[in-house]
Amino acid sequence: MAVVEFFVNILSTPAILVGLLALLGLVLQGKPIEDVVMGTVKTIVGFLVLSAGASFLQSGSLLAFGEVFNYAFNMQGVVPNNEAVVSMALEQFGSDTALIMCVGMILNIVLARFSRLRYIFLTGHHTLYMACMLAVILSVGGLSGAQLIIAGGCLLAFIMVVSPAYCQPTFKKVTGTEGVALGHFGGIGYALAGVVGKAFKGSKSTEDLKFPKRLIFLRDTTVSISITMMVLFIVVTGIAVAKGILGADPTQFAHLNDLLNVGTETHVNWIVWALTAGMSFAGGVYIILAGVRLIVGEIVPAFKGIAEKLVPGAIPAIDCPVAYPYAPNAVIIGFLTSFLAGIVGLLVLTGINGVIPVALILPGVVPHFFCGATAGVFGNAEGGVKGCVAGAFAHGLLITFLPAICMPVFTALGFTAATFSDADFSWMGILFGNVAQGIQGTVLMVVCIVVFCAPIVYNLVAPKKDATR
Repeated sequence: MAVVEFFVNILSTPAILVGLLALLGLVLQGKPIEDVVMGTVKTIVGFLVLSAGASFLQSGSLLAFGEVFNYAFNMQGVVPNNEAVVSMALEQFGSDTALIMCVGMILNIVLARFSRLRYIFLTGHHTLYMACMLAVILSVGGLSGAQLIIAGGCLLAFIMVVSPAYCQPTFKKVTGTEGVALGHFGGIGYALAGVVGKAFKGSKSTEDLKFPKRLIFLRDTTVSISITMMVLFIVVTGIAVAKGILGADPTQFAHLNDLLNVGTETHVNWIVWALTAGMSFAGGVYIILAGVRLIVGEIVPAFKGIAEKLVPGAIPAIDCPVAYPYAPNAVIIGFLTSFLAGIVGLLVLTGINGVIPVALILPGVVPHFFCGATAGVFGNAEGGVKGCVAGAFAHGLLITFLPAICMPVFTALGFTAATFSDADFSWMGILFGNVAQGIQGTVLMVVCIVVFCAPIVYNLVAPKKDATR
């Protein structure tokens, strides 16, 4: 198990995983040692930069904004959170999760080699989360040991190629190339945003918005995001302060009160904090974009070796921030619109709850930023500004209603008031969670194997002219 744990740590660390794949690709191309070292190191550093930016946002501005917003507007309910569910499940299913992840990644290469879905999924932490969810769900169907590992690995490999596949028709319009794909389990939401965006084809792109001469500085992404978020932070924090947040129980707003040093003689003025938090948000986005540019510049050329030698035509599927540099304006518009849709969805669920009991899903700032921003980029690629707004809004409703529908599944599994936030986790949980409760034992494992084999069988029997990637 120590050896297994070591490899799982490697495979679940995106920077090392992608760095090793870059190393393999460069070696297979016969590149000189200096190019191999440079490409590998720059790829790893790029992912570390991206991760640093994401962590900076999640543990700082995003978390604080969510706390203040919920307090200011008196929102009560469940905030979908991938990490919360996984942290609870790993206590019981840690070993199974590790083995499912390993098997799933191997089978991902098999599917990429023998089906028309040539995607190699490189987002390690999402692979880990999905493996964990599948371990929990399939165990309810009476699977354990080798059967659980095989069944879980098959389903994991399946979603690892299917999710990038339904994103790719729009994502190749975002990037202008088939050489890179989106590897993030919010995929069905991004695909939806693209479909909705098509209804507004012909609308001006978010990146072509013209500003008056005096406002031309807003074309700078860092400046425009800073100003937008500072205004939002000031408005929302002002409402919270008016309701007495500075006198609130420190344990209720532990993170925010720590930032403000509430209860001390040197606490930060709330306006100063709001301004700083808004600009910190922009700083986090800037770090993410810098990391993405570094990764894409190295991983795509390096991946050519894998595509040529191991999996002909293989396409690397990378985490969702890879989309951000292609439409920075759409990123902030998508986030705000998706978040607004989350509020609308919460109001709808509240109305439904008055008739039949349903889970009230609060708009989590983290999923609405990372996923909503990506949905905005997809909507913009298909339908410009209007497509960006409409697509991101549809996405925001989707990641509000899907977790609400998925909640009973996880409650039945013993995870009270917990559900995943991203769309692919939700639909996989709803579908296979119910299948596992209706089909037991060996039959369930066979169903999972059939699902895995479906893309390979399709490749063998369907006319080649129908191939889509």
